[in-house]
Amino acid sequence: MSDIARQSLVRTEASGTPRWIRLSILVGVSIFMLALLGSAIVIPSLRLLHLLQAIIYVAILLLTRRDNPWGFGAAVFIATAWNGLNLFVTHLFTTGAGLFWAFIRTGQVSRPDTLMVFIASLAHFLLIISCMAGFLLQRPGRRQWAQFVSGGLLVIAYMALIIFLAAPR
Repeated sequence: MSDIARQSLVRTEASGTPRWIRLSILVGVSIFMLALLGSAIVIPSLRLLHLLQAIIYVAILLLTRRDNPWGFGAAVFIATAWNGLNLFVTHLFTTGAGLFWAFIRTGQVSRPDTLMVFIASLAHFLLIISCMAGFLLQRPGRRQWAQFVSGGLLVIAYMALIIFLAAPR
């Protein structure tokens, strides 16, 4: 492989951010949004909440494409909070993992919404890793760290607001 071909796989032209990071963010956001869509199809009462939640991921994609610390922070905070909730509080991650293995063995899915939680959580792990790497490769100073944390806190506040306003009761 030529040096030029190798460099094009490792770095993007515009920002210097490695391609694997950009691709991983795109894949993580895309898979999560597909899981939101699937869940909204299966549970119609979640459609408004999931539409409002999808706005977060569009913003994350747009901001991280510009290497914006606000976007990296929003991604890491929302993905960590969402995964933490599903791993340690609702345990839907574990239940979804069991459903995934049952699907692999039998081809049957008894609770597709819970299976989508597992898939969405995997997408979030990819998003956490790629956004932390993308942010840390910028060698952030205090201002960038403040923006990272601010983006994270803002997205958590937005998520709490949309849950309050749009979650089915």
